[in-house]
Amino acid sequence: MINKISIISSTNLFFTFICLLLFSGVLFSFLQAQERPRIRDFGLTIGVLPPGPNNAITDVPGVKVGQVTLIEGESIRTGVTAILPHDGNIYQEKVPAGVAIGNAFGKLMGSTQIEELGTLETPVVLTNTLSVPVAAEAIIDYILNLPGNENVFSVNPVVGETNDGFLNDIRRRFITKEHVLEAIRRASSGPVEEGCVGAGTGTICFGFKGGIGTASRRLPESRGGYTVGVLVQTNFGGILQIKGLPVGSLLRSPAEETGSFLSEEGSCMIIVATDAPLDSRNLKRLAKRALLGIARTGGYFSNGSGDYALAFSVAPEVRLKARSKDNLQTQTVLRNEAMSPLFLAAAEASEEAILNSLFKARTMTGFKGRKVEALPLDKLKELMIKVLEEMREGKGEIK
Repeated sequence: MINKISIISSTNLFFTFICLLLFSGVLFSFLQAQERPRIRDFGLTIGVLPPGPNNAITDVPGVKVGQVTLIEGESIRTGVTAILPHDGNIYQEKVPAGVAIGNAFGKLMGSTQIEELGTLETPVVLTNTLSVPVAAEAIIDYILNLPGNENVFSVNPVVGETNDGFLNDIRRRFITKEHVLEAIRRASSGPVEEGCVGAGTGTICFGFKGGIGTASRRLPESRGGYTVGVLVQTNFGGILQIKGLPVGSLLRSPAEETGSFLSEEGSCMIIVATDAPLDSRNLKRLAKRALLGIARTGGYFSNGSGDYALAFSVAPEVRLKARSKDNLQTQTVLRNEAMSPLFLAAAEASEEAILNSLFKARTMTGFKGRKVEALPLDKLKELMIKVLEEMREGKGEIK
């Protein structure tokens, strides 16, 4: 039985928006298609800023994403996602970076050196919890074997993780160095595959199937014309909200009905890229705003959640040349007063990326026959129509 949920007045704009879409015939037009839609294809727009051409982290110039997905037999449901800031030798041409933490029940390897020095010198790799060490070894191999790195004796590999042990036999540690290196080799620009792929293959979000999601925002030219792109690995819990509507309370997931796992626990990795010329201090501030995406979708950084955001800038004018013999470095960076539009972009892109991970993910059965259902888009459609009818009748609540 669905509990009574009061609909506050601040959501009236949301329902007006739904109404307009229903009359226009746009909303839910993709429900009958074989491919699960992204949230914009479903008919819902997040935020006010426009996305880039791919609505992905790869809209930031030079950023590439590569993924390896492992789905084998009944036990293997895992993978690797690699994010490369630029095409060059990242160790020799480091990019400024910053890290923000929502709740630190997780393993973001390499974060302390980023905090101390403010630079990223390797690709960022996402995988499952127990594969962090092997991913780090692969990154080290990758960096040491790049031409020009023959005299490198210290590497700070950056690896993020979430625990996919519900659907994946995580203790067997299927990920190898070759899988990680292959993800790095596959990295490309353009559209990014989402849902049950890469590091999101076996993840769960709000009790439904989670995964990899991405989105981007472009600022108007009057605000610099910069792009902010976000990629997420969603594996966290809470009460799912979409545009202010508490759908998590109205669409009870099968996992919550059976109590087969604690839906409030889990983790989320958020990677933020931008071409705005930012130093590490303001990148850390940008990463903090990306964490708002978790809150906007209904997460609350539970005790058992590892929620991290890592932001980096690809702007050439702020990169650090490792080979430079000059003790002085001159950079042109944005002032604090110019940051607010970027903050908005990070919050919006993060929120949409999380929802894309849910919309694109499919129902999956894995380890020990455990099954996690995808977000039921048909029921979501019915719910929103019901809400619209309730609002038309002036009831102001859903029963």
